[in-house]
Amino acid sequence: MLSAKNLIRRYSGLTVVDDVSLTIKEGELVAITGPSGAGKSTLLHLLGALDKPDGGSVHMMGTDIFRLPAQKQAAFRNQNLGFVFQFHHLLPELTALENVSVPLWIAGKSRKETTTLAMEMLEKVGMQHRATHQPAQLSGGEQQRIAIARALVNNPKVILADEPTGNLDSANAQKVHELFLALRKEMGQTFVMVTHNEELANQTDRILHMRDGKIISDEPKHMIKN
Repeated sequence: MLSAKNLIRRYSGLTVVDDVSLTIKEGELVAITGPSGAGKSTLLHLLGALDKPDGGSVHMMGTDIFRLPAQKQAAFRNQNLGFVFQFHHLLPELTALENVSVPLWIAGKSRKETTTLAMEMLEKVGMQHRATHQPAQLSGGEQQRIAIARALVNNPKVILADEPTGNLDSANAQKVHELFLALRKEMGQTFVMVTHNEELANQTDRILHMRDGKIISDEPKHMIKN
């Protein structure tokens, strides 16, 4: 589903991702862990083509993402990748329904289809009753569910999540993780998640440990049954 070969990323002479290669299988839920500064988020951004490597390649479903022209790369990313971040990045002036609709607007869906698909996604994450509320009227856990709905509304093949529970208390963090598991089972997505939460990482299929820009171990867990 998703693979990287010899990825390198440097900032101001510092190598943040150092010759990383990996393969993510379809339907896997994979955690990337490691200390702060290990290169986890940078690696995730490279996998999602949110950042450009100084060397190496990323392939998704046989497509070399960084060889695509900029416009086609953006379209490919919108159609096939969903992103969830620690900070929700919801637009404060929009309602929950409108925030979830943004990727559909970008994809050129009709107003009717957009409303239908966005509401269906809100129902999947248990937030349909909050459709008309703006982010300031929602709790942190509710905002993260809206962000997850937005990431999933285009039915992307891969979800990349960067510390998705980092701003949540332990109870809400567990609820978000359980939501990932339920959505993976229902919709068949592949999830790659950066996290410092060892308890949540241990509930995934594999843990990739990073240090100093390298993957130092690839630890398979008990496969979670679909």
